[in-house]
Amino acid sequence: MSSVVTKHNLACDVLVAGGGIAGVTSALAAARNGVKVILCQNRPVLGGNASSEIRMHILGAEAHGSRGSALEVEAREGGILEEIRLDTCVRDPQRCASMLDLVLYEKCRAETNLTLMLNTTVVGVEKTDRRITKVLAQRESTEDAFTITAQIFIDCTGDGRLGVEAGAPFRRGSEAREEYGESLAPEKADEYTQGSTLLFQARKYDRPMPFIAPPWARKFTENDLKLRPHATGSSDLGEYGFCGLEFGYWWVEWGGRIDTVKDNEDIRDELLAIMLGVWNHIKNDGDHGAENWALEWFGFLPGKRESRRFIGKHILTQDEVMTSAYFTDAIAYGGWSIDRHPSGGIDAIDEEPGSLQPTPHLYSIPLRSCVSRDIENLMFAGRNISASHVAFAAIRLMGTCSVVGQGAGAAAAYAVHHSLTPHQLVDDPGAISEIQQQLLRDDAYIIGVKNKSEEDRARCATIIASSEQAHGRAVNVISGQTRSVHGHNGAPPDRAYPGYHRWMSEPNENLPAWLELRWDKPVRPAEIQLIFDTGLHRMLTLTHLDAFQKKMIWGRPQPETVRDYHIEGQLNGIWTTLVEVKNNYQRRRVHGLVDPPRINALRVFVTATNGIDHARICEVRVYE
Repeated sequence: MSSVVTKHNLACDVLVAGGGIAGVTSALAAARNGVKVILCQNRPVLGGNASSEIRMHILGAEAHGSRGSALEVEAREGGILEEIRLDTCVRDPQRCASMLDLVLYEKCRAETNLTLMLNTTVVGVEKTDRRITKVLAQRESTEDAFTITAQIFIDCTGDGRLGVEAGAPFRRGSEAREEYGESLAPEKADEYTQGSTLLFQARKYDRPMPFIAPPWARKFTENDLKLRPHATGSSDLGEYGFCGLEFGYWWVEWGGRIDTVKDNEDIRDELLAIMLGVWNHIKNDGDHGAENWALEWFGFLPGKRESRRFIGKHILTQDEVMTSAYFTDAIAYGGWSIDRHPSGGIDAIDEEPGSLQPTPHLYSIPLRSCVSRDIENLMFAGRNISASHVAFAAIRLMGTCSVVGQGAGAAAAYAVHHSLTPHQLVDDPGAISEIQQQLLRDDAYIIGVKNKSEEDRARCATIIASSEQAHGRAVNVISGQTRSVHGHNGAPPDRAYPGYHRWMSEPNENLPAWLELRWDKPVRPAEIQLIFDTGLHRMLTLTHLDAFQKKMIWGRPQPETVRDYHIEGQLNGIWTTLVEVKNNYQRRRVHGLVDPPRINALRVFVTATNGIDHARICEVRVYE
């Protein structure tokens, strides 16, 4: 009998498996850097834990607003994630979960170098001794099977399906304390992990709303939940500061003492019983202020925190996170605390549901932690990167995963362009420097690394402005850094480079204000790049938790951001308009010029902002 499955052969430069936040940024970064990418995602939507299927908000280095101070510590991730957040903020004032799915879908579909394959699971590999040659993928919804060849493979599946199929070594659970000298590690190694969670959303009505629990729902008492606040108004949980009836409870957690991959169906079933049991307790067992509240949505797909961690060319450890260790091959950064949860989850009734060990400063993540130790052309990004269990507890947040993904994608593209393997990349200081410079150009932030692009003609221009503030001088737009990180809990002091790192015109000045770059010899600007201020000291993420929402400016552009501007070029005393933009809300704007003119000077005229009373530009780059 013939099979109904249709077989296809596909080819690309970079294959990305997994379409969570790390997979999306990895695929976009590689595609935007000029290589052909296929992104296989086993779900119908992108976003992973941030998708409408799970609905966790994207947190990261800003530490839900605790690591941030205007013009001192701008910890929020930039680059592709910032672009996604700003689009979602403006387009989704109603906080619809599916709108983020749409934003991610549109960005992937818009890239000509990127082929998006939803509902497609990588199920196997073909390989030589130390290299993957092909992956095998299946899409059950269309009865299709795919054999995909690529030069580089990036595993962003979270569970590490691609890497495991290739035989890449990995760890599960905790290392013993003595293995890496980690004070937060257990005395003896174990295979326990952090558990998974099902979130819910509830709505308050103007009348009582009854709830009848299914007979299989778990039963909970006040004693069972004594360390887990769950009444109306108890939206704070110590240092974590997020839970509430409108959002659900992250501490509805279970499964860390069994296999979060192989036992995932059992974990889902038990989490449903736990989540509905918690809700039944809130509604029907005593007065929790929830009489008029009703469930509006709850998930069936567990939000997973931990499973496998690959062994890479370097294993990130507790001390390296806590001391903000210097890595020559840094491609990303983090800022979340070491965030440990008891493996027993909600059944560990006498243990706090979470324990935060704050990190003193932002910390770096090296490329070597994203490159397999044994498979020469395998990389990884997201929660499966090479880290100890303790260090993993800090870098597993989606915001951090996103910048690791962008770094890995940019590195993969560089490797393709130069016919290198990831193994060769990490041992090539020149290659690392070029990757870092490309990431900076793409608005990523790398601790202690400045723009040194020899092609950037802005760096050799004389810069003046219509006006400038004392700490916001015009020349700051070529400082080489596009954010302030010198304040308390910012970057390590030896790599913070104090300063505002942006031009700021005088306040209350009647706009337009202008910034001018002038050269001794004419230039032909084929590309002009601007980086605007988008308030990176604040939280900004799609959330269904009202307490978090109050920390943000949501549903409209960020007030610091330039709204309307135009760019003019001058030759022989005559000014010509090159670019004109209205209603901008993005941080990074790149303007390519077809048949660019020769100019001696360039001016950016800011005619309106989205709220503040002066113009701000963090960086200007000009490429011939």
